[in-house]
Amino acid sequence: MAPTLNEVVFFSLFLLFISLMLAVDLGVFNKKAHKQSFKEAIGWTSVWIVISVLFYLFLFHFGTILHGPESLDDIAALVKEYHHPIVLPEDVGMKEAITLYNRNLALEYLTGYLIEKSLSVDNVFVIILIFLSFNIRQEYYKKVLFWGILGAIVMRFIFIFAASALLHYFNWLFLFFGALLIILGGKMGHDYLFHRYKKAIDTQHHPVVKFASRWFSVTREDHGEKFWIKLNGKTVLTPLFVVLLIIEFTDVLFAVDSVPAVFSVTKDPYIVFFSNIFAILGLRALFFLLMNVISRFEFLKVGLTVLLAFVGLKMILNYFELMHLSTIKSLCIISGILFISIIISLIQNFIKKRRSLEN
Repeated sequence: MAPTLNEVVFFSLFLLFISLMLAVDLGVFNKKAHKQSFKEAIGWTSVWIVISVLFYLFLFHFGTILHGPESLDDIAALVKEYHHPIVLPEDVGMKEAITLYNRNLALEYLTGYLIEKSLSVDNVFVIILIFLSFNIRQEYYKKVLFWGILGAIVMRFIFIFAASALLHYFNWLFLFFGALLIILGGKMGHDYLFHRYKKAIDTQHHPVVKFASRWFSVTREDHGEKFWIKLNGKTVLTPLFVVLLIIEFTDVLFAVDSVPAVFSVTKDPYIVFFSNIFAILGLRALFFLLMNVISRFEFLKVGLTVLLAFVGLKMILNYFELMHLSTIKSLCIISGILFISIIISLIQNFIKKRRSLEN
């Protein structure tokens, strides 16, 4: 379905806003490479969370601006097309219909954002392993993560709208994605149980390293924050650029589970994109915030496993029309899964600390 004028304008303004925020976050006004402090990480994490919540409030009050329905029939058509869990009463007025539509749209965005934000924690853990395995200096983390996030935005755009088009024409793909999420959740649980102490990534045999070495000239020497250098008149990639490629590759793998997970909440590709992008934009700040404390939330991995299994099962049951959860119920269940996993992690840390003091 071709985008409407409202969608084109809204989406263009959204991308413009994101570009401006990225320019600020990049450090256009602070280009010098430096080790990001914990305080700075808290500040930027708070900024991105506040902006994400403000966008939720915007959709809550003005969500119809996105698609621009002009009548009750238009709203009913949107509800049908994107399978919104809304029941419009027969005698509903335009104002009430808009209110119901906006509230559901905002909740779908918020639920998708929470899913994506939660799964990004696992992404952070992998990125930490990548940096440590390749001995990247901390003052270069910020630059690599920025360009990694910029690439992730482009890749998510392609992935989300391509997936939306496929799901529109091949509805049975919901079954495939649902089964895939359950399998990925099981794999995550297996890795947690049997490979929980994995500390490094094989820097010699990683597929991206092999690909880069085969098709490009790569130097093993450290060249600071440069991604490539000129050597004997030839462009040569630095190890820092190879790390950037690995991070991009890793995000594509994470998108395979996170994007379908959000599609389990909403079939509107714009809402899927918005929730993904706001979660991704806060990834760099979240990385610096969690880098030294992520080990304290050991059971969060279990929570993410249950979350993936839940949304996968939800997609399958929805396909067969065996379960119809409202958006608010899905939000409560997902929030509950994450809350319980965090509380159990904190209790375990408290018990461990108490035992160490007693010994």
